[in-house]
Amino acid sequence: MQSLLEKLRGGPFNLALSSGFFGFYAHAGLLSVLEDHDLVPRFVSGSSAGALAGGLWAAGVSAQTMSRVLFALERRDFWDPGLGLGLLRGRLFRERLENLVPVSAMEDAKIPLALSIYDILRRRTSVRDRGSISAAIHASCALPGLFQPVWLERRPYSDGGIRDRPGWQGLDKTTFTLAHDLPSRAKRATQTRPHTSVVSMTGLPRVTPFSLRRGNEAFAVARAGMQRALARRVEDLVVV
Repeated sequence: MQSLLEKLRGGPFNLALSSGFFGFYAHAGLLSVLEDHDLVPRFVSGSSAGALAGGLWAAGVSAQTMSRVLFALERRDFWDPGLGLGLLRGRLFRERLENLVPVSAMEDAKIPLALSIYDILRRRTSVRDRGSISAAIHASCALPGLFQPVWLERRPYSDGGIRDRPGWQGLDKTTFTLAHDLPSRAKRATQTRPHTSVVSMTGLPRVTPFSLRRGNEAFAVARAGMQRALARRVEDLVVV
């Protein structure tokens, strides 16, 4: 069987990045390895932390730039408590997104992308592939209890990982997909999907708003794990 690296080099592939609280540090580590090998997916999808990392990357923010911004991130940069259905209003978070993303519309991204958000009123996942990138990322990262819901077209939306934890609902099932699955404290079984290799890292440190400095370590662990994964044979599930 082919190695994962050979598979990715040999033909078109999609990239799916899962939710996982402050797991965007780990996603950035994986993206840095793809950049090292000039591996560019034909399509990017993600939810929550995966929407943040995948959306910025697809829009043209390099993994190097992303990691520099994340390593310098402090809680005060996004911590804006206010009255509402969630601790944080999300205004500071949205401002940082809009200042960082190089294009405003998803249609103008360097790589086509689709981000999962949760439609609160309809109780189902909605996939966004058009409109404001920063708005879609903001909505997909709006973890209930932490962030207040995000209103788009007069409807409230919340964290995309509520019903689409792997972040792949916006992808077709016929193109080979590389999926990065962040471990869950709930210890739910990693989902499988046709024509998909799921890379799940062990030993990732848990990053929270109160332990952002661990993000550097999460980046390094994920980067090393992805480098090992590229040498593995293509399987439905790759744990490194």
